[in-house]
Amino acid sequence: MGDYTDGAGGTAGAGGGGRTGPAEPEASDSLRTFGAVVQALREHAGLSREEFAERVRFSRHTVASVEQGRRMPDKVLVERAEHALGNTGALRKASRHLARHPGLARWFRAWARIEQTAISLCTYECRVVPGLLQTEAYARAVSLSVPPRPDPAVLEERIAARMARQALLSPDRTPPANFSFIVEQAVLERRTAGEEVTRELLDHLLGVVERCWNVEIQVMPLRQVVHAGLDGSLQLAETPENEWFGYSEGQQNGRLIGDAKELSMLQHIYAKMRSQALTPEDSLGLLKRMRGAL
Repeated sequence: MGDYTDGAGGTAGAGGGGRTGPAEPEASDSLRTFGAVVQALREHAGLSREEFAERVRFSRHTVASVEQGRRMPDKVLVERAEHALGNTGALRKASRHLARHPGLARWFRAWARIEQTAISLCTYECRVVPGLLQTEAYARAVSLSVPPRPDPAVLEERIAARMARQALLSPDRTPPANFSFIVEQAVLERRTAGEEVTRELLDHLLGVVERCWNVEIQVMPLRQVVHAGLDGSLQLAETPENEWFGYSEGQQNGRLIGDAKELSMLQHIYAKMRSQALTPEDSLGLLKRMRGAL
């Protein structure tokens, strides 16, 4: 699951003959540079994006995502683009230097890319504290709890990626994103890795609320007769273009959700849970009492 492995989000379709392409990673300088080269060569060839998409037999959306540096290009797309744009060899050579982001599971990369630029993000967790709110010690304990135990180098890479993602919470970003988290009280009561790690975690959560006016944390109480989230954890994100995406995750897999009807249902579920959880003020009080009890 994503907050165990920072792996979420399903694989994104690559277009062209119904192939399934690689998951979309977070944007990187190498991806943006590669995309700019593709766009420059396409425009030099006098092709519109639609015409180019037809020649490489991928969707216009896929071509746009590659040109904007938001998608790892499929090898088939690279080869077809070479043929369509003069067989210079430039794209083949450049594609060898494209960087995937270490520490992110393959099924999480599409969601990580959306998360990177989202203007609002809603997260409900019933398994672990969300990755964006974890401390390093908690993240390490969670990663080591789920078999098989990762290689030490992989573990450090995974934790580093998770801690780096937390920069998204900063209210100093331009523009800052709005975050809503609903976390089950049972997750906090579990005291994963012991009292010392839990004490640090609670201090961290209280600090996030204090520092970040754009972050709202609500606790779902242990006793809740009617609970809209019994189907499991979920995430919702709004893009700068005001499009919504959802994400759900299971054992060693994740699913990116773009269907309008399904998104509408998830939004209703999340809205209901916000009304069922403790208010942000009451949640803050509970976190303080839990911290005081340790």
